[in-house]
Amino acid sequence: MPALVTNAKTSDAYAQAIDMEHAMTEHQALLEQRYGAQTKPARMAWNAQIAALLLHRSVRNYLPEALPEGALEAMVAAAQSASTSSNLHQWSVVAVGDPALKARVAELASGRKKDANRFINDAPLVLLWVADLSRSHAITCDGGGDAQVHDYLDAFLMASIDAALAAQNAVVAAESMGLGVVYIGAMRNEAQALAELIHLPRYSFVAFGLVVGKPADLPGKPETVRPRPPQSVVLHHDRYDFQRSMAGLDDYEAEFGKFREHMGSARRSWKESVVHYNRFDYMDGREKLRQAMVERGFNLL
Repeated sequence: MPALVTNAKTSDAYAQAIDMEHAMTEHQALLEQRYGAQTKPARMAWNAQIAALLLHRSVRNYLPEALPEGALEAMVAAAQSASTSSNLHQWSVVAVGDPALKARVAELASGRKKDANRFINDAPLVLLWVADLSRSHAITCDGGGDAQVHDYLDAFLMASIDAALAAQNAVVAAESMGLGVVYIGAMRNEAQALAELIHLPRYSFVAFGLVVGKPADLPGKPETVRPRPPQSVVLHHDRYDFQRSMAGLDDYEAEFGKFREHMGSARRSWKESVVHYNRFDYMDGREKLRQAMVERGFNLL
């Protein structure tokens, strides 16, 4: 009998070793996708949630299928579970699924590039995440306060951060259900027109959009995990080290180039992309954002 117990223990230990080796192989593959040939973290804690986060990718091709029943509600519950400054809940989300309305939203998000973000029409839903001080403003005024704090930049930033934290929780929930997502900053191109389209009250604006649906991996249009720079670019210990951060970008250029080649994109370095996305004409209407925010009630003092 003792021999049998020993054999069982040996068998369990062997199975655990196999499982550990398999997990290490999976983890290495995840790091390879995210960092490529760049320096990777030598020590890193792992669990299923961390592994799922490393698999995140932006999706721009969608199947014409509705979301699974209860998926939207699950995403919003996850969003409401995010941290919110002072428990004020200064965000809202407008789920746009009506095809005609969605097409108009896509048009406003396309700006001068008429074919940009047209995949919004293919997805079943676009979520418009609202930095929303309207409830707080009404409650404060009704309670005898003057809501003067809402004239200041910090209140605007607080609501915007709340919306971003909530949305990212929703993204994690969506991807756990096999759904794909992509953020759309171009919702700020025509901020006032979009606010009017969806009947936003004053003291609120659409900070960004989030397209969500079932991914469609189309031939000739690969979508994959986008490489990130090594951690030395973004992780600092005790003091910000600008030189070390910039030096880490050299290795990133090679991985960025491989990614663009895989995607069939034109040859362009990452630094050239930075220059491209910081051109004034790339704002495509967002240069009027401050004026639109003032019209929405935000004085940004």
